[in-house]
Amino acid sequence: MDIGHMLDPAAGSIVIGGTILATVLRSGMADCRAALAALGALGRPQFRAEDVRAVLASQVTQANADGLLRVRIRPCGDASIDAGVAALVQSRSLAALVERDDADRMVRVSVAVRAVRTLALGAELAPVFGLAGTLVSLSQLPAEGLARGQFMGTISMAVLTTLYGLLLANFVFAPLSRAVERRVEAEEAARREIIDWLTGQLGPACQPTRQRQQPPHYLREVP
Repeated sequence: MDIGHMLDPAAGSIVIGGTILATVLRSGMADCRAALAALGALGRPQFRAEDVRAVLASQVTQANADGLLRVRIRPCGDASIDAGVAALVQSRSLAALVERDDADRMVRVSVAVRAVRTLALGAELAPVFGLAGTLVSLSQLPAEGLARGQFMGTISMAVLTTLYGLLLANFVFAPLSRAVERRVEAEEAARREIIDWLTGQLGPACQPTRQRQQPPHYLREVP
């Protein structure tokens, strides 16, 4: 198989350019920026609950021994958890930690939903523009006919645009959308593990708090 025959800049421009433009127009710049930020986060190290717990362990020990007011807060590397711990120490109530975590989680998940939705839309639109490219190519066939070489070139472009649309949808946009979703689900589960551990460890040193409800499936339940 000659790979060179499968490369057609004109067909690629129609499919890739059309898909990206239509995605931007339908999703809006804010959602597209969220998608780009989520894709950039895929290249960074994941949130690791064990590393954060190791940093917080000494503070938990000090809180149980000397009380929350004497705890020297040390950054754990995650701004959201740091803010929650600071609220906990200031109020001496687990409710402050839980409420701050819930608020931050909703913001993170809302942004992630927008990113996943934008990438999924790109996956839906790519085959559409593959078909559009096919129709554009076939529309160039004149009624009086073409020379054999020109005819084969037109048919080749028509086939390639369809192929490009399918490849772009199933090997680029859809996998990236699912990768972002898996990343967010894993990180939110790790953060919830840390918060649950903190509430269990610091319960004796804090005022009573409300029972926390387990959040639903993050990316499919939050609008």
